[in-house]
Amino acid sequence: MEKGRNLERRARIGVIGGSGLYAMPGFEAHEEVRLTTPFGDPSDAYIVGKLEDVEVAFLARHGRGHRLSPSELNFRANIYGMKSLGVEQILSLSAVGSLKEEHKPLDFVIPDQFFDRTRGRISTFFGDGVVAHVSFADPVCSRLAEVVHRSAQEIGISSKRGGTYLCMEGPAFSTRAESNLYRSWGMDVIGMTNLQEAKLAREAELCYVTMAMVTDYDCWHEEHDAVTVDQIIDVLKKNAANACELVRHVVGRLWGERTCKCDSALRHAIITDRAVIPQAAKDRLGLLIGKYIGS
Repeated sequence: MEKGRNLERRARIGVIGGSGLYAMPGFEAHEEVRLTTPFGDPSDAYIVGKLEDVEVAFLARHGRGHRLSPSELNFRANIYGMKSLGVEQILSLSAVGSLKEEHKPLDFVIPDQFFDRTRGRISTFFGDGVVAHVSFADPVCSRLAEVVHRSAQEIGISSKRGGTYLCMEGPAFSTRAESNLYRSWGMDVIGMTNLQEAKLAREAELCYVTMAMVTDYDCWHEEHDAVTVDQIIDVLKKNAANACELVRHVVGRLWGERTCKCDSALRHAIITDRAVIPQAAKDRLGLLIGKYIGS
């Protein structure tokens, strides 16, 4: 079993697949890389290979076969694993419900904000001897979001840039009262996973964007009760096909140096006096903070 450091194979782009997307077709010379991290095991093996001549690592967020519920996900291991493979930019695909009439099933929304309605999930690598406070006012990499949005437009996928992703606990969906409250707050889409990923990606100094794939309207909509499971599955399949096409288009454009500030998010975030950081914490977090505090 690989240990998550100093791996020979490297990947520049990470793709996290959500509900309905458990594999990424089109890989060349791909292989499975199974990692263990200081934070436990990721959701599944990473599928690492070339897509559009770019090294890409794909992870099924819920595990292949959809074995893990949102509350069971080891978000820290998933993001740490990406970092250990050399990933610098993450494209996160997520099935969501729409909270606005304008966001229709089969639309892709690229949110630029998150609102947290989860309870007790771990969403930081820090603690146990090291305190860090990263900036999270703008939780999505705007450069990456623009590439995704333009790519979607070019290949004919309905894409809307901006808006707020409300992250709920689940696994049950919202009550009608909750759904209407979220709409009154101006939320755009609702899902169960991406807030923690975004926070951890920022701490890991990775560029991160959510590609929110609308499956249906949340229960506020008058037509909600008429939607069948078969219809939702059909939308999931169509969204997955669109997502694969969009990812292929995007990765071919993510070359060269990053021009954003995501790769220096920790530069001024570590508050703890370097002299009192325990060696165990340095060992655990070396992949993330070694360039700032040494070993």
